[in-house]
Amino acid sequence: MSRYELTKDLETGNSIIDMEHRELIQAVNKLLDACGEGNGRVHMNETIKFLNDYVDRHFSHEEQLQRQSNYPGFTPHRAFHEKYKQTLREITSGISVSGPSIAELAKLNGHISILITHIRTEDKKLGAFLNQS
Repeated sequence: MSRYELTKDLETGNSIIDMEHRELIQAVNKLLDACGEGNGRVHMNETIKFLNDYVDRHFSHEEQLQRQSNYPGFTPHRAFHEKYKQTLREITSGISVSGPSIAELAKLNGHISILITHIRTEDKKLGAFLNQS
């Protein structure tokens, strides 16, 4: 299972967003490690809960910044966040229930790469906009 990192091309130029993305990626890596090491369900479920809570918190921070700055892309960005959180909860609850099967981990990995693409495109646009205002 490959680990994720916040490479230069993922930095938005907004220190708060970048710091939260770094922590988010650490949480993802922690979950992947827990699944890979068969670290017992308790540890895994704590990590799953943390990851979902963190995504909720981070997305609401981003949305707050967007509202405060009258970001023109707010509506589709928020819609992406809502759908993303819902799918993440579905995938991680599948891992909680049945354990980290290869199929569940593949779903999680696919979903994380969607987030990485979102950071690389949409969050960078947001960062550029915030740096202008």
